[in-house]
Amino acid sequence: MNKLTTERRTQILGMMAEGMSLRSISRMTGASKNTLAKLLEDAGTAFLAYQQKTLRNLTTRRVQCDEIWSFIGMKERAARRKADRDPDAGDCWTWTAIDADTKLVPCWFVGDRDAGCAYEFMLDLESRLANRVQLTTDGHRAYLSAVGGAFGSSGIDYAMLVKIYGPDMNEGAAHRYSPPQCLGAEPTRIYGDPDPDHISTSYVERQNLSMRMGMRRFTRLTNAFSKKLQNHRHAIAIYFMHYNFVRVHQTLRVTPAMEAKVTDRLWTLADMVAVLEEWEAQQPHAKVGRKPKAQAESN
Repeated sequence: MNKLTTERRTQILGMMAEGMSLRSISRMTGASKNTLAKLLEDAGTAFLAYQQKTLRNLTTRRVQCDEIWSFIGMKERAARRKADRDPDAGDCWTWTAIDADTKLVPCWFVGDRDAGCAYEFMLDLESRLANRVQLTTDGHRAYLSAVGGAFGSSGIDYAMLVKIYGPDMNEGAAHRYSPPQCLGAEPTRIYGDPDPDHISTSYVERQNLSMRMGMRRFTRLTNAFSKKLQNHRHAIAIYFMHYNFVRVHQTLRVTPAMEAKVTDRLWTLADMVAVLEEWEAQQPHAKVGRKPKAQAESN
């Protein structure tokens, strides 16, 4: 496998952060798919570890959470028909949280859309916060037990924003994937004393739209999708590393990490590569090959 230079890694990680597929990057850079897949795996692992360590003790005041759908290998309906299906194949959900003020994404979770995954996601979120927050989610019932279990009923100001839909009047192929018309949203207090003026999921829904539009693996109505769950997770870790530390938010004029006081400077793609190389230097490398002469004689 070819060893990429730092400059080439910087170029390729920029393409990955912008959501390009591995095939597209291979065509544009000339790097082999195996080399790109190894870089995706290493970078995703390194960036996930860095953000898990760095995004702690956050003084967030308002958090919004939501889930975004994608699939691995094939859609759920097709996966259920295959007797020898890959256990990871089918629908996949990414749970995301965003700080409504700094636009920082402190954590995310990739898995199913069930109560168990909701609980793991909320436990992760709770471990990153330094103070009491106001939390808003949509009306997904899995959040009810997950939030109570992770934060306790007295440790958070929590409200649901339950959307009200009209009858599904969409007919024909042109409207096949269109949701029913949203007639409104009803804010519902669950725990604590949430401020009614800040019961909203607008920021996290906009963030999920950015993921949908900017990551090839999430694009709807195309043949773009992740073939492996681990590659899907690695790509998301790279995306959020770039989003939190490198990409300047248009409204804030700084990166979310700078606004949240996680860092005091604007990062570049070269800084992301530096994080990757520092992680690589800490990994044990077993040298395979002929034993040194002195070692061979002693054995």
